[in-house]
Amino acid sequence: MLPRRPFRISRRRFMAAALAAAPAALSAGCLPSGKREEPTQPPRPDPNPGPPTGPAPSEWAAFAAKLAVFRDLRRHFIFEYYPWYQANPFQHWEENRRNPPLDIASFAVPLLGAYDSRDAKIIEQHARWIAEIGAGAINISWWGQGSREDRAVPLIMDVMRAHDIHVTFHIEPYADDRANRLANDVLYLIREYGEKRRWDAFLLMQDADGTARPMFKSFATILARTVTDCRGRTFANPLFAEDGLWRQQTDTVRNALRSDFDPIMLADTLDANRTEAGGFDGMAMYDAYYRPSLWPGAAAPFSARRLLFSFNTNPGFDKYPDRPPFGECFSPLPFEPPIAASGWGPDARQQALTASRDRILEALRTTLSLQLDPALTNRRRGFFAMYINSFNEWHEGTAFEPAVDFAALTPEQRAIGYHNPDNGRWRMQLLQDVLTQLARPN
Repeated sequence: MLPRRPFRISRRRFMAAALAAAPAALSAGCLPSGKREEPTQPPRPDPNPGPPTGPAPSEWAAFAAKLAVFRDLRRHFIFEYYPWYQANPFQHWEENRRNPPLDIASFAVPLLGAYDSRDAKIIEQHARWIAEIGAGAINISWWGQGSREDRAVPLIMDVMRAHDIHVTFHIEPYADDRANRLANDVLYLIREYGEKRRWDAFLLMQDADGTARPMFKSFATILARTVTDCRGRTFANPLFAEDGLWRQQTDTVRNALRSDFDPIMLADTLDANRTEAGGFDGMAMYDAYYRPSLWPGAAAPFSARRLLFSFNTNPGFDKYPDRPPFGECFSPLPFEPPIAASGWGPDARQQALTASRDRILEALRTTLSLQLDPALTNRRRGFFAMYINSFNEWHEGTAFEPAVDFAALTPEQRAIGYHNPDNGRWRMQLLQDVLTQLARPN
């Protein structure tokens, strides 16, 4: 039996409260007042991230004109957000035999250092950066009820609310049987962080016609029944769930919320048949190795079934190096997009910058083109959602959060081999420039 849903409200009251939440949040405040300063570092010799590439301003303007139908466009740009970092004792920074705070499990040294995700000042700085970039929502990596990440949510929402940033949830594979818990988890998230907070910072995605609905994404959802290792041995996949089980869970959610709204539930998969069979509304891909050139072919079968699709904007992939002992099937994950240079000298840094910048712009252009194509489902249903991978996934090198400039690294940090760019803010600056243009229809 599902838990009773306290504070149940009618759809009309729900909508009224939701649409009024944003302006009220701005005046609420959640942190002590006073001067707030960003972290500093030595002046960089050249803050320019490099020559511009990608669509000309006129092409961004063409996208902006199509996006003008969405009443609160910022909310449709959603940063993947990770609340799992901890200090005293260190968590996540110490992965793979690292020794924080100098030696951390990160591709680069963050400008804020090996921070604690529970620190209100850290969250405050994150919120300011996210707002500065022009995004209006975050998608919290969530690892089950009562988890460390779940306990971090109330403070994160308090701070984000003060900056008019809304919050939704990325339901992770936190247990082998998590498919059995999907309905309970979604209803818990709506009850605890929507209803009990009077929808003050819960993301409600508005379609082009103004219909607002909560949206959830689940990771590693539609999976193969078995997996085969490097030696050809086949094993049962512990995270596999039958499509019928997913359908049972998604139906339970819709039935429980039917009198209020129909939530959007997206699965991390490329299988349109199984997505439909599982009762999901569509897909949202996370994998940075799945290149934008493949996205049109992947969108087609989803659109043919009137399912939604969302491909994430990402800079590629650059995981910190693993350390021995290695398993028998270990293989290091390659830099994506590939570069020819080795090491991290000036040539490698420039090649990495160019490859990563081109990936960001290609991803932006491709997902905008597909989602705004009048021949495809998203545009016909008035849906648009761009996940940005990521704000602060430092393990895999996808973070748009500012890093320390390469020139400001200490000799000890350089010896570890961090991949800090010459300009630690270049990703943030590039994305800010594009989102600013997308928000200005001519």
